[in-house]
Amino acid sequence: MSLPDHLLDILCCPVSHEPLLPLTGGRLKKLNKAIAAGDIQYVDHEPLTEPLKAALITRDQKVIYPIEDGIPVLLAERGIGTTQLSEPL
Repeated sequence: MSLPDHLLDILCCPVSHEPLLPLTGGRLKKLNKAIAAGDIQYVDHEPLTEPLKAALITRDQKVIYPIEDGIPVLLAERGIGTTQLSEPL
């Protein structure tokens, strides 16, 4: 799922206000592998149980936000901290 450039230009992290970029194929695959292993949870500590079809990542690579049904979920508690990952995306 690809978001239009004009939308990406205005989206930002609700906490840090960092710009957001699409999480590309290989990186999304690594994240989904960690989700399948049960190693990933949202900021509010709820575990992720389903793989993501698409996501956005902050420019500083610290937080990932899922895209569900084509809509970015930009809620602070639905962020996914990248420090949980054993290997960098």
